[in-house]
Amino acid sequence: MAPLSARTTLRTRWRSESGAELIEVALTLPLLLLVVLGIIEFGFVFQQYEVITNAAREGARVAVLPGYSTDDAHTRINNYLDASGLVSANATASVVALAPVVIGTNCMTPMQATVAYPHPVPFIGGIIQYFGGSMGTLTLHATATMRVEAVAATCP
Repeated sequence: MAPLSARTTLRTRWRSESGAELIEVALTLPLLLLVVLGIIEFGFVFQQYEVITNAAREGARVAVLPGYSTDDAHTRINNYLDASGLVSANATASVVALAPVVIGTNCMTPMQATVAYPHPVPFIGGIIQYFGGSMGTLTLHATATMRVEAVAATCP
Protein backbone atom coordinates (compact mmCIF):
# COMPACT_ATOMS: atom_id res chain seq x y z
CA MET A 1 0.00 0.00 0.00
CA ALA A 2 2.88 2.36 0.56
CA PRO A 3 3.75 2.72 -3.13
CA LEU A 4 0.13 3.47 -3.99
CA SER A 5 -0.21 6.24 -1.40
CA ALA A 6 3.12 7.76 -2.49
CA ARG A 7 1.86 7.76 -6.09
CA THR A 8 -1.37 9.44 -5.03
CA THR A 9 0.53 12.07 -3.06
CA LEU A 10 2.78 12.74 -6.05
CA ARG A 11 -0.25 13.19 -8.36
CA THR A 12 -1.90 15.64 -6.01
CA ARG A 13 1.30 17.68 -5.85
CA TRP A 14 1.53 17.84 -9.65
CA ARG A 15 -2.11 18.89 -9.89
CA SER A 16 -1.79 21.45 -7.11
CA GLU A 17 -1.95 25.07 -8.21
CA SER A 18 0.09 26.54 -5.39
CA GLY A 19 2.75 28.78 -6.91
CA ALA A 20 0.84 29.40 -10.13
CA GLU A 21 0.18 32.99 -9.06
CA LEU A 22 3.88 33.54 -8.54
CA ILE A 23 4.67 32.39 -12.07
CA GLU A 24 1.88 34.55 -13.52
CA VAL A 25 3.20 37.60 -11.70
CA ALA A 26 6.75 36.82 -12.86
CA LEU A 27 5.56 36.70 -16.48
CA THR A 28 3.30 39.76 -16.44
CA LEU A 29 5.20 42.14 -14.15
CA PRO A 30 7.91 43.08 -16.70
CA LEU A 31 5.28 43.86 -19.31
CA LEU A 32 3.26 45.91 -16.85
CA LEU A 33 6.37 47.85 -15.79
CA LEU A 34 7.23 48.49 -19.46
CA VAL A 35 3.78 49.96 -20.07
CA VAL A 36 3.92 52.13 -16.93
CA LEU A 37 7.41 53.41 -17.75
CA GLY A 38 6.29 54.10 -21.32
CA ILE A 39 3.41 56.21 -20.03
CA ILE A 40 5.77 58.14 -17.73
CA GLU A 41 8.25 58.67 -20.57
CA PHE A 42 5.48 59.91 -22.88
CA GLY A 43 4.45 62.39 -20.18
CA PHE A 44 7.96 63.83 -20.02
CA VAL A 45 8.21 64.05 -23.81
CA PHE A 46 4.80 65.73 -24.07
CA GLN A 47 5.68 68.25 -21.33
CA GLN A 48 8.93 69.22 -23.06
CA TYR A 49 7.19 69.43 -26.44
CA GLU A 50 4.65 71.85 -24.99
CA VAL A 51 7.45 73.97 -23.53
CA ILE A 52 9.36 74.25 -26.81
CA THR A 53 6.12 74.95 -28.70
CA ASN A 54 5.34 77.82 -26.34
CA ALA A 55 8.93 79.05 -26.56
CA ALA A 56 8.64 79.17 -30.37
CA ARG A 57 5.37 81.11 -30.07
CA GLU A 58 6.94 83.57 -27.65
CA GLY A 59 9.89 84.08 -29.99
CA ALA A 60 7.67 84.62 -33.02
CA ARG A 61 5.49 87.06 -31.05
CA VAL A 62 8.47 89.16 -29.96
CA ALA A 63 9.85 89.11 -33.51
CA VAL A 64 6.69 90.73 -34.93
CA LEU A 65 6.42 93.48 -32.31
CA PRO A 66 7.58 96.93 -33.44
CA GLY A 67 10.95 97.92 -32.08
CA TYR A 68 12.19 94.36 -31.44
CA SER A 69 14.79 92.41 -33.38
CA THR A 70 15.49 88.74 -33.99
CA ASP A 71 18.11 88.91 -31.21
CA ASP A 72 15.33 89.93 -28.81
CA ALA A 73 13.30 86.95 -30.04
CA HIS A 74 16.23 84.59 -29.39
CA THR A 75 16.61 86.05 -25.91
CA ARG A 76 12.91 85.53 -25.23
CA ILE A 77 13.09 81.91 -26.41
CA ASN A 78 16.09 81.19 -24.18
CA ASN A 79 14.49 82.91 -21.19
CA TYR A 80 11.30 80.88 -21.66
CA LEU A 81 13.22 77.61 -21.87
CA ASP A 82 15.26 78.45 -18.77
CA ALA A 83 12.16 79.46 -16.81
CA SER A 84 10.51 76.17 -17.75
CA GLY A 85 13.35 74.07 -16.39
CA LEU A 86 14.95 73.16 -19.72
CA VAL A 87 18.55 74.00 -20.55
CA SER A 88 18.50 76.68 -23.23
CA ALA A 89 22.12 75.87 -24.19
CA ASN A 90 20.90 72.48 -25.50
CA ALA A 91 18.22 74.05 -27.69
CA THR A 92 18.68 75.18 -31.27
CA ALA A 93 16.57 78.22 -32.10
CA SER A 94 16.21 80.25 -35.26
CA VAL A 95 14.08 83.28 -36.10
CA VAL A 96 13.74 84.22 -39.77
CA ALA A 97 11.61 86.57 -41.83
CA LEU A 98 9.75 84.81 -44.62
CA ALA A 99 8.86 86.32 -47.99
CA PRO A 100 6.29 89.14 -47.73
CA VAL A 101 2.81 88.56 -49.07
CA VAL A 102 0.49 91.30 -50.37
CA ILE A 103 -3.22 90.71 -49.81
CA GLY A 104 -5.43 93.58 -50.89
CA THR A 105 -3.99 96.72 -49.30
CA ASN A 106 -2.04 94.89 -46.61
CA CYS A 107 1.53 93.67 -46.76
CA MET A 108 2.13 90.74 -44.45
CA THR A 109 5.65 89.70 -43.54
CA PRO A 110 5.65 86.40 -41.68
CA MET A 111 8.23 85.84 -38.96
CA GLN A 112 9.00 82.22 -38.19
CA ALA A 113 10.60 80.93 -34.99
CA THR A 114 11.83 77.35 -34.85
CA VAL A 115 13.06 75.55 -31.73
CA ALA A 116 14.65 72.09 -31.59
CA TYR A 117 15.45 70.38 -28.30
CA PRO A 118 17.03 66.96 -27.64
CA HIS A 119 15.14 64.78 -25.18
CA PRO A 120 17.00 61.80 -23.71
CA VAL A 121 14.97 58.63 -23.30
CA PRO A 122 16.24 57.13 -20.03
CA PHE A 123 13.41 54.75 -19.09
CA ILE A 124 12.48 53.06 -22.36
CA GLY A 125 16.01 53.46 -23.78
CA GLY A 126 17.46 51.55 -20.84
CA ILE A 127 14.97 48.72 -21.27
CA ILE A 128 15.52 48.52 -25.03
CA GLN A 129 19.27 48.13 -24.46
CA TYR A 130 18.63 44.83 -22.66
CA PHE A 131 17.14 43.49 -25.89
CA GLY A 132 20.04 44.62 -28.07
CA GLY A 133 18.46 47.82 -29.40
CA SER A 134 19.37 51.42 -28.88
CA MET A 135 17.34 54.55 -28.44
CA GLY A 136 19.47 57.59 -27.76
CA THR A 137 17.58 60.85 -27.84
CA LEU A 138 14.48 62.21 -29.49
CA THR A 139 14.81 65.64 -31.07
CA LEU A 140 11.64 67.61 -30.52
CA HIS A 141 10.85 70.34 -33.08
CA ALA A 142 8.38 73.21 -32.86
CA THR A 143 7.70 76.04 -35.29
CA ALA A 144 5.55 79.14 -34.89
CA THR A 145 4.76 81.73 -37.52
CA MET A 146 3.23 85.16 -36.91
CA ARG A 147 2.82 88.07 -39.25
CA VAL A 148 3.69 91.73 -39.25
CA GLU A 149 1.06 93.73 -41.09
CA ALA A 150 1.84 96.98 -42.84
CA VAL A 151 0.35 99.08 -45.64
CA ALA A 152 1.00 97.50 -49.04
CA ALA A 153 2.86 100.57 -50.27
CA THR A 154 5.59 99.88 -47.70
CA CYS A 155 5.98 96.24 -48.72
CA PRO A 156 9.57 95.39 -49.71
